Amino acid sequence: QVQLVESGGGLVQAGGSLRLSCAASGRTFSSVVMGWFRQSPGKERGFVASISQSGSSTNYAGSVKGRFTISRDNAKNTVYLQMNSLKPEDTAVYYCAGASSNIYSKQYDYWGQGIQVTVSS
Repeated sequence: QVQLVESGGGLVQAGGSLRLSCAASGRTFSSVVMGWFRQSPGKERGFVASISQSGSSTNYAGSVKGRFTISRDNAKNTVYLQMNSLKPEDTAVYYCAGASSNIYSKQYDYWGQGIQVTVSS
């Protein structure tokens, strides 16, 4: 079992940067693929990025590729999402999640409570 808590969200101007963190509890963090998802008002939750257990492989949604970077520190049981060149359309509640399979999986077993990111124009 993995429990996840996000932090680092907030309000930022367009063009700015934020770094989200997701702290995990549980002894199995290093064996879990980690991902970030987001949900805007009136839209379904969508995939943002994922990272393999070792951190050697990553996968990104096309809308964030080149602007966002996912990373993890297994010694700290934490996954990060560095978000640069933010746009108003990045405004959403961001969720971190854990999966037992691979970085292309659509099935995630563990979810955080979500954190708000708002980008003003």
